[in-house]
Amino acid sequence: MTYTVTGLENDHPIRDMLLNLLPTEIPQRVESLGDDEQNALGVTVEPLGNELRIRACCRRDGRQLCCEKTVPLTDSPEENKRAESHAVKMAVYDAVTPYLDYVPEWGSLTGVRPAKFARGFLEKGYSPAEVARIMTEEYKVSPARRALAIRSAGIAWGRKKKLKPKDISIYIGIPFCPSRCSYCSFVSHSIEKAGALMAPYLDTLCAEIEHAGEVVRQAGLRIVSAYIGGGTPTTLSASQLDRLLDTVFRSFDLSSCSEFTVEAGRPDTITEEKLRVLAQHGVDRISINPQSMNDEVLAAIGRRHSAQDVIHTYQMARRVGFRAINMDTIAGLDGDTPESFAKTIRTLIDLNPENITVHTLAVKRGASQNDRMRAVSRHDSVRQMLEYSTKLLTEAGYSPYYLYRQKFMAGGYENVGWTRQGFECDYNIYMMEELQTILSLGAGGVTKLIGADSHKIKRISNPKYPYEYNNALEKINAGKQALIDWAAAL
Repeated sequence: MTYTVTGLENDHPIRDMLLNLLPTEIPQRVESLGDDEQNALGVTVEPLGNELRIRACCRRDGRQLCCEKTVPLTDSPEENKRAESHAVKMAVYDAVTPYLDYVPEWGSLTGVRPAKFARGFLEKGYSPAEVARIMTEEYKVSPARRALAIRSAGIAWGRKKKLKPKDISIYIGIPFCPSRCSYCSFVSHSIEKAGALMAPYLDTLCAEIEHAGEVVRQAGLRIVSAYIGGGTPTTLSASQLDRLLDTVFRSFDLSSCSEFTVEAGRPDTITEEKLRVLAQHGVDRISINPQSMNDEVLAAIGRRHSAQDVIHTYQMARRVGFRAINMDTIAGLDGDTPESFAKTIRTLIDLNPENITVHTLAVKRGASQNDRMRAVSRHDSVRQMLEYSTKLLTEAGYSPYYLYRQKFMAGGYENVGWTRQGFECDYNIYMMEELQTILSLGAGGVTKLIGADSHKIKRISNPKYPYEYNNALEKINAGKQALIDWAAAL
């Protein structure tokens, strides 16, 4: 869709809303629209006394629809900016949605953290009922999605109240996998193509961990959770995992760490020897991620394991003895149906892991128009899959505890972590809700320094790819010094 803008400095709210409502169409800003141009949007923002008037007019399917919003101006430029952005989004939403076959269940919310949005109101003293009304009436969120957001927000707020100013978590990234899955958009490298980088990568990573440990001590910080993710951390050999974990425990004081998670990931990388190395080092949570328990779907997405391999690996992990096991699924994969996805959920429930995470397929960045169209065409199928999972997991005693969204998700839905009571992964809550500083180590790691007011966030980024990371240790270590200045300002 083409669009024009008058009187608005930042057109991101318009682009975000158009991508949310029309995911198969790339918004393109133009200087002007012809009188008879179709599939076009015009947005005008103009001051009228002590308020702003926002007008959005959409031409589509041979007709035109215009919507107006007004924003009272206050003495706070920051508040005015937020109100203007929301009004622009709602004007575009109201002008475009009458043309659509369906509207997103998240309404006009375009952010990746809807629970954080809901929590903002709870922290200001709004009741859950008042937050529900705001999300429905002002943001057009469906009852099911608002309930999900408010529940997750309440859990996050409870965790936030218990955190101390200098509490942090650490994340360590292993950006390697045995092969690349068809849907993957993360920074990860197949060991077939990048295996030679693994040994030098581990050398650099251990050196970064050692330096970071010294910085954490100098800053007087307390580590409350740790997470090793990827990629697939169990792409490392047992001896490499042993070296990595030795370095972690030698470099950091983990006496206050309430949980240590390793995303073991793909069953074809997990051995009993590796699991015992993890357990011996005090790792108490792992993930075993089948994505599907349908062998045809697994083959279609490039997985080199079967559903039976998943069951075998899970049983092996139970014998080794971890406090909690998570299992990931993805709704919307090629070849999957609502019925076969429901079978996957039932199979995992029968295994009885403490956590089951239900992801929605997200189209890769830079995906073709055809890929976007395919994702949109799965809207009804994905909706049924998520409805099945919600029903089955709820009946089995699981509850949602955190969620997040990604751009270009099939149907505009979300990823949800489900848990048995008392087995929530604190790191997932801290990270997704931006409740505390996360110190990220490894290629692609982004350390987030959360300000004392929880609003200002400073990011420190490591090089994205292993070959760049392996040659940038001095610069990476220098960047960690910001942690000391941040801690001093608390």
